[in-house]
Amino acid sequence: MFGKKAQPPIKSLIAQGSRIDGNLTFAEGLRVDGEICGDITSNSQQPSILVISESAVVRGAIHSDHVIINGTVRGPVHATELLELQPKARIEGDVKYRALEMHQGAIIAGKLEPIESDEKPLLKLATKTA
Repeated sequence: MFGKKAQPPIKSLIAQGSRIDGNLTFAEGLRVDGEICGDITSNSQQPSILVISESAVVRGAIHSDHVIINGTVRGPVHATELLELQPKARIEGDVKYRALEMHQGAIIAGKLEPIESDEKPLLKLATKTA
């Protein structure tokens, strides 16, 4: 889905210092720098990208096509296409993914489960370049 096509634009931001109590549904792209206590779900009618920054904390389930995490998530994560875990990612919950990219330092306290498809799941381990 995101191989050669352009990624959806990030049109929404939850800024650092902001807190949302309740579930959130978004379209296209969302960046979270603040805190969300509730589930985050993308609109399934179009491609989506969700970025959880280093300063962000999410307490709830995440469901999106492309998920990039460098902050803390306490809940299950479901990435229908690609899950990217940056070095400071912390997940306390089960993870479902079609493709996974995990950098050194990322931590998952839960089950990893690839999404079944005709193709083998892609697992890519990121390495530091000197």
